Amino acid sequence: MSSAENDGVSMTVSLIQEIQGLKDKFKDEDEEMPSPFQNLEKATVLQECRCFSNQEVVTNNPRKCATLITKLLHIVTQGESLSSMEVTEVFFGVTKLFQSPDPYLRRMMYLFIKEVAETCNPDDVIIVTSSLTKDMNSNDDLYRANAIRVLARIIDSQMLGAIERYIKQAIVDKNTLVSSCALVSGIYLMRVSPEVVRRWTNEVQEAVQSNCEMVQYHALSLLYEIKKNDRLAVTKIVTQLTKSSMSSPLGVCLLIRYIGKIIDEDSSASSSRAVIQFLEASLRHRSDMVIYEAAKALCTLPNMEQRDLNPAITVLQLFLSSPKPTLRYAAMRCLSDVSNRQPSLIVKCNDDMEALISDPNRSIATLAITTLLKTGTESSVDRLMKQISSFMNEIADEFKIVVVTAIRQLCLKYPQKHRVLVGFLAATLREEGGFEFKKAITDSIVELMNAIPETKESSLFHLCEFIEDCEFTALSTQILYLIGSLGPSTSAPARYIRFIYNRVILENATVRAAAVSALSRFATNVPSIRESVCVLLRRSLLDEDDEVRDRATISLKALGNAGEVKLNENGEVLPFNPEESKGDGGASARLILEPLPMSFQNLERAIKLYSHHGGIKDGRSLTFTDLPVVEEVQFIKPSKDGALGGLGPRSGTSSSSTKKSGSGSGGGGGVSNDMMDVVDAAAAVYATPELSELGRVFRSCKPIELTESETEYVVKCIKHIMNDYVILQFDVTNTISEQKLVDVSVIVEGSEPELFGSEPVLVVPCKELKYCIEGSTFVVLPRNPNASIIPSTFNCELKFNVVEVDPDTGEVEGDEDGFADNYPLEDLEIVPADFMAKVSLGDFRRAWETMADSMGDGEVEEKFALSIKKLDEAVDNTIELLGMQPCEGSEVVKNKQGPHNLYLSGKFVGNVSMLARCLLQLVDGQMVLRISVRSNDRNVSQMVADCIR
Repeated sequence: MSSAENDGVSMTVSLIQEIQGLKDKFKDEDEEMPSPFQNLEKATVLQECRCFSNQEVVTNNPRKCATLITKLLHIVTQGESLSSMEVTEVFFGVTKLFQSPDPYLRRMMYLFIKEVAETCNPDDVIIVTSSLTKDMNSNDDLYRANAIRVLARIIDSQMLGAIERYIKQAIVDKNTLVSSCALVSGIYLMRVSPEVVRRWTNEVQEAVQSNCEMVQYHALSLLYEIKKNDRLAVTKIVTQLTKSSMSSPLGVCLLIRYIGKIIDEDSSASSSRAVIQFLEASLRHRSDMVIYEAAKALCTLPNMEQRDLNPAITVLQLFLSSPKPTLRYAAMRCLSDVSNRQPSLIVKCNDDMEALISDPNRSIATLAITTLLKTGTESSVDRLMKQISSFMNEIADEFKIVVVTAIRQLCLKYPQKHRVLVGFLAATLREEGGFEFKKAITDSIVELMNAIPETKESSLFHLCEFIEDCEFTALSTQILYLIGSLGPSTSAPARYIRFIYNRVILENATVRAAAVSALSRFATNVPSIRESVCVLLRRSLLDEDDEVRDRATISLKALGNAGEVKLNENGEVLPFNPEESKGDGGASARLILEPLPMSFQNLERAIKLYSHHGGIKDGRSLTFTDLPVVEEVQFIKPSKDGALGGLGPRSGTSSSSTKKSGSGSGGGGGVSNDMMDVVDAAAAVYATPELSELGRVFRSCKPIELTESETEYVVKCIKHIMNDYVILQFDVTNTISEQKLVDVSVIVEGSEPELFGSEPVLVVPCKELKYCIEGSTFVVLPRNPNASIIPSTFNCELKFNVVEVDPDTGEVEGDEDGFADNYPLEDLEIVPADFMAKVSLGDFRRAWETMADSMGDGEVEEKFALSIKKLDEAVDNTIELLGMQPCEGSEVVKNKQGPHNLYLSGKFVGNVSMLARCLLQLVDGQMVLRISVRSNDRNVSQMVADCIR
């Protein structure tokens, strides 16, 4: 190599080193350079802002003023607020800045006024209004446009009337910036003074025809805001605009969205076909966003035929191969929504979607996979699983949950592929992930076990392997319960014992207790391994946790009473049958195998209510049938002020009906605000000597207001249901301080004398009712147990004697007996739902099958046509009419288009267990309800079915 070449190389190396040194130097300087707005003090900045009053500074150094305004904006945006005096001083200074013609300073002034005015006193803001009004009438279009936008933020409805004509002129101004700013201000002013903005309709319609795309877009937005409450006017506007050619892509997108709203509200509109043709024509627009918006609108319209959707699907398929990630994501999301309703339509896009599985954007890849799982064929399952395997490790848990849900649906669609799909879920379960992700997989496996019996044993084994290294206690206990329930009925139940006992040795107390219960179930149901399991259970008698020791003790006691192991003729061990056990062995076995008929919380409440009523005094053992019925309740979240709203039925009744502690709870029971003490809603009945001999209250209904809360006398009624009586408790409050009410009672006249008698059997008046002190009067109605319960209306009238008193001392003034008076009340209705307690009977499917064996001819099936058109409203209405407790979350409508199954349980008066299974479906525009009611009494079942009206 020559010396010249060596010199060139050395020069290049030295140049590179020098450039790198300069780069590092500037990098260090950038890192060390502090922010110009650090450690700003509000007082210092406000002191500097006094230079705004110096005309020389404003004229010659506008940049300094702009910098000070920037500092003020920084202080305000950091959370510091300006006092009224500071704002007034600053605004006075800002008015001086209007003397400067510098456009940069003027824009900073507009920004400062707009930002600060929203948080300041309106009386202070008025200071700059005159200056802004002057700018709005200037010859500089930039000043006019920005002044209008700022004024729209700070003026009220009264001031708007003064400048209305200027804004109307600005809307049709030749300058597009001014026109657009006026339209945007109008959109904001619709919230302040809509009646004034509606007078600008002619100007706005003229602006819609503008040649500027931005003006067209803003004008259409404002025009819709003005007309949106008039569906006919909106339809007319849309029809007119579809026949014209809008140049603004954003405006066309808005128009397409309005079309979608119109057809969604009324698909039978006379112009629907014309607007659909407009949407199809928009698929050939020059703008991608218009094409996508039109395709999306077509895909979301109800009752669309396949031939109408094919052009939209073709366009979305082309977007899948676009180089723009936004277009690929938008198209993929739209196709994913279509696959939920009509998966066969997008089968032709499968090849394009498979190419997106390797897309660098994980959101696009996730949508592609989940959509393919919905539209894929049985032959493509294996190929899809191989592609997903490498993909799952690269996405977040939220995307994994979506994939897991899609795999579950695919397995339900193709049960023959359960080995591949369940195996994939099991392999994914052993990978890293959070609780929600693991729970989604576990729930999917359990659902597949119930739907596809062939997967039971393999799925149980997969779950057993998972709990060997499970860090989530909730999942471990759930799986242990499942193993204890299903494991004994498998072909080789003994192989699960190792997994369960490992949890007794290695896990925390909660999991150990669940493992002991699972072992007990195996010992009870599988006699061949009972002795071995009992050895394991005895080791838990010395556990450090009370719950574990108690469960082990009870299980060993029950297993000791289960009797000897029986063999058949071939020497094989016979399964355990609790019915054949001698002594209390059958009852002990049921204690392990069958769940309690109520939750522990409700059991505690029922026992406390039972003890409050004196209990059984003849020495008999306490049974579940002796306990009062306790309805299901839910906790209401505390309000903003920290007060607790109380408790209410789970069926979703409003919290306003449960303001009084215990109201709305069954069996006369509720829970007080401290969540600990049981409150008896029927306590007033038991405390009244005249009513104490009538018996136990079956349930107490929530209070019903019979007057307005602002009237002279406030009355509400609580219906207490008994087997032979209905007690009406009227709580009365006197709101007149100059009066005292004496001998207060309520006259009740019913419409169904055959059901509730021609007159009450007992009326207990309230002796005395002072100002703002609530008192109760009772009316006892007889009930004919042999008559069918139908809705009954009662006319109610408050009867009392008025005694005038001194409002300050309460002493009687005038006649002590007072004078008789009455006060009409609203009618009271007693419906069959009042006689139904919202009680859960455990697992609904098991209870439904169990009742089928013992009910005889107690099942009634009916079909009704409901006037309600929306599925969720129909579900709520059915629950309200029947007065029963929704089971298994069936009160939540997930798919508002398809049929919905509603499961209900409860107890009718007389402690009659009730189950109802409802199917609600919209058929040809008519909501149809098919209901099947089961109980041990056919008359009661028919009575409950007849509640639908």
